[in-house]
Amino acid sequence: MRKTSILGIAGLVAASGPVAPVVAQPAVRDGAPTPAACEALGFPAAGRADRERLAGRAYAPLAPPPPLPVPSAQKSAPRADAARVEELAVFGSRVRPGPMPFPQRPAETERYPSAQANPIRQVAQEPVSTFSVDVDTASYANARRFLNDGRRPPADAVRVEEMVNYFDYGYPKPTDRAQPFRPFVAVTPSPWSQDRQVVHIGLQGYDTPRAQQPPLNLVFLVDTSGSMWSEDRLPLAIKSLNLLVDQLRPQDRVAIVAYAGSAGAVLAPTDGRNRLKVRCALGSLQAGGSTAGGQGLTLAYDLARQNFAKDAVNRVILLTDGDFNVGVADPAKLKDLVAERRKDGIYLSVYGFGRGNYNDVMMQTLAQNGNGTAAYIDSLNEARKLLRDDFSSSLFPIADDVKIQVEFNPAAVSEYRLIGYETRMLAREDFNNDQVDAGEVGSKASVTALYEITPVGARPSSDPLRYRSARPQAAPGAARELAYLKIRYKLPGQPASRLIERPIGPGDAYASVAAAPEATRWALAVAGFGQLLRNDPRIGPGFGWSEVTRLAQGARGDDPFGLRAEFVQLTRAAAGAAPMSD
Repeated sequence: MRKTSILGIAGLVAASGPVAPVVAQPAVRDGAPTPAACEALGFPAAGRADRERLAGRAYAPLAPPPPLPVPSAQKSAPRADAARVEELAVFGSRVRPGPMPFPQRPAETERYPSAQANPIRQVAQEPVSTFSVDVDTASYANARRFLNDGRRPPADAVRVEEMVNYFDYGYPKPTDRAQPFRPFVAVTPSPWSQDRQVVHIGLQGYDTPRAQQPPLNLVFLVDTSGSMWSEDRLPLAIKSLNLLVDQLRPQDRVAIVAYAGSAGAVLAPTDGRNRLKVRCALGSLQAGGSTAGGQGLTLAYDLARQNFAKDAVNRVILLTDGDFNVGVADPAKLKDLVAERRKDGIYLSVYGFGRGNYNDVMMQTLAQNGNGTAAYIDSLNEARKLLRDDFSSSLFPIADDVKIQVEFNPAAVSEYRLIGYETRMLAREDFNNDQVDAGEVGSKASVTALYEITPVGARPSSDPLRYRSARPQAAPGAARELAYLKIRYKLPGQPASRLIERPIGPGDAYASVAAAPEATRWALAVAGFGQLLRNDPRIGPGFGWSEVTRLAQGARGDDPFGLRAEFVQLTRAAAGAAPMSD
């Protein structure tokens, strides 16, 4: 790998204290990041280095910036952190690029977590199921990329819960931010397994009014290594971040860190009145070098901590293909780093790009331990969904450590299996332990989970026990209940959790799939799609791609952005797509 470092590191400005609401601010300065405008702000014209590399010529590095200053007003930031920021920023500016052509597209080395599908569990032995919520959507967008290329994704790349949670279901909305969820439950016959039922659990998150959304303290951590050179990587990442810049308010702050062979600060914390400066800084980024991701994370967290404010959203946003290969690249060590900073109130969201060497294992490890979301951006349309349409749910948390626990009634249910959430399972005792980390949910976001159950009296998947002494009995007053639902969550910044609970009973049941609510029918279609992509053996032989398409077509409903129509087309594409091994 070349020793090319970050290009275009310039225009550092002094940070001016913690994030705070701004009153009577001057007008926001924004516009097209033209060469002249960016030169005036201290940033070079974007694209020069790439043009010279294409011609195969050497080019001189851009002038290094001054060290990142440590504002005297920020007395709360430890000196060690400030010194490390300055040291890394200067180090990142010293590496000199050499002549090189663009790299060739790497061989297929994509990595995915190897998680086995959840097993069928016997209620008599294990009546309680506990898991952490997950609002990530990376798996859906990544699978779409494979299908649009004419291939089915690898089975390990498919996480059914991320496919189901890609869509909005229009669940009933909560009205109180102190209880930010309103549960929805429906029970319907399973469309893919005779004599079984599906329990559909939905949570709709509270929609924080824009005027009440806290300030943002963001650090964009951008992978500028050689593997990010292609149009679907760094150029797309820059376009994506510009969509987020559109949403910035005067009270918000953004800093930018880039990393390749070393890490360097590209833009010190800059408020939302200077969007044009942020755009110029993004436009100065160029790809080249190996991937010092661990060093970049350290510098990004230090910048976020310098500008930390308790009443703000303090978050690092990482954009990468996940191919860390220099410095700290061990997912376990990086997991420890982001988990520690999560305890300090600085969260991490991860957006993946590219194909061929995409490291989904790394992305999942970082996002799940950083209390952030993991998403995959395969197009500018996906970037618009994540960073414009879903801006609030991506950035403004309404609840931390959200856990779901379901206790099944052995007098009514003999078996169950949770569809998806394999990497989010928790022990039963973890539900009441507020020290156990779980998922974060953002403003207006929804969470969906599906259980397939075998009612008592239906044929179970395994033979009944010969020596069981008596049929299980439900507690008095609960004989007709199927299950009991509990949701535990913390309000942002609070150490103690709160509880929502409700029974699941006959009033939640529908006699047929056709009679079930539109939201349930759509969730069933997406779950069936994901299970077929995973080659799940629990899908009966009478349920295939045409059944998925038919079920989805009948549940499209209101589709203002065309996402459901696109899904229907993906079900047709999957039917004719080549298996991954072909």
